[in-house]
Amino acid sequence: MTEPRIATSFDATSTAAEVAAGIDLTGRVAVVTGASSGIGVETARALAAAGARVVLAVRDPSAGRTVADDIGRSTGGDVVVAPLDLADPGSVEAFVADWEGPLGILVNNAGVMMTPETYTRQGWELQFATNHLGHFGLALGLHDALVADGAARVVSVSSSGHAGSPVVFDDLFFDRRAYDPGLAYGQSKTANVLFAVEATRRWATDGITVNAVMPGGIFTNLQRHWDPEVLASTKRAAAGLAKTPEQGAATSVLVATAPALEGVGGRYFEDCREAEVVDEITDGLHGVVPHALDPVAAERLWDVSLELWERARG
Repeated sequence: MTEPRIATSFDATSTAAEVAAGIDLTGRVAVVTGASSGIGVETARALAAAGARVVLAVRDPSAGRTVADDIGRSTGGDVVVAPLDLADPGSVEAFVADWEGPLGILVNNAGVMMTPETYTRQGWELQFATNHLGHFGLALGLHDALVADGAARVVSVSSSGHAGSPVVFDDLFFDRRAYDPGLAYGQSKTANVLFAVEATRRWATDGITVNAVMPGGIFTNLQRHWDPEVLASTKRAAAGLAKTPEQGAATSVLVATAPALEGVGGRYFEDCREAEVVDEITDGLHGVVPHALDPVAAERLWDVSLELWERARG
C-alpha cells in the first residue's frame, strides 16, 4: 500500500522565515553550500534566525563574508564563512578536514545550470561534478559529524529539470554523445534525488535522513548561462508565477527543520509538500518522475560515485 504524500500548512507562497517561525535551532550547526547568492542566502538567513550557527560554504569567500555580515545584522545570528569549490575534490576534502564537532543540518544548495561544455581536472563534466559528485563527497566526508548530531538532516536541492534525463550510467560525461547542456543538467538533478533515496537507506539507522527539494521557478544567477532571448521570454511567460528567493528557500528550510518530518527521508518535496509521482512534468515545475526515485538506480549511482570519488582522492 502506497503511503500518503506528506502535506503541510505551508504552500508555494510561504517564505523561509514563515516556515522557520517558532523553530529553535539553538546549539545546532548548519552548513549551506552556495550561500553567497540566490536561495542559499535566504536559506542561511532563516536557519540563523532560528538560532543555528550557520557556515556559508562558498566558492568566493569575499562574497560570502558580505552575505554573512548582512545575515548577522538582520538576525543577530552566528554566521561564518568557509571556502568550498565543489568541482574540486581537493577543496571538498580540505573543508571536511577542517570540520570540528557535530553537524545538524547540511543543505546541498549550490549548483550550476546549462553551462558550456566544461570538464574538471578529473575529466568530470562540470554540472555533474558540481551538482552531484562534489556534494556526494562532502556528505560522505561529513558523515561522522552528522552522526554526532544524533538527528541530522541533509537537504539535496534538485529541480524539476530532473525530468529531462535519467542518470546515463554508460556515458556520464558525454564521452560518446554530443554534449547537451540541458541533458547534463537534467541528469545531475536526477542524481540529487537518487542521492537522497540511497543516503537515507544507508544512513537512517545512523540518525541521518536525506530529502530532495525543488525550490520552484526562481530567477537568480543560476540562469546566467541561458541564451538571453530565451531567458527574457521565460521571464515574460512566468510573470506573476515566479517565486522570490525567500519563497524559493522555504521548502529547503521546511525539510531541514520541520518537526513533522523527523525520521522522514528519501522523498522529493516541492512548494512545502511532498510531490506527486508523475510520468511527465507537463507544466515544467511540478511532480517527480519515477526514474529519480528508482532505488536500483540510486544504489548504482552511489557505487559509481564512490568509485569516482575515491579515485579522485588518489
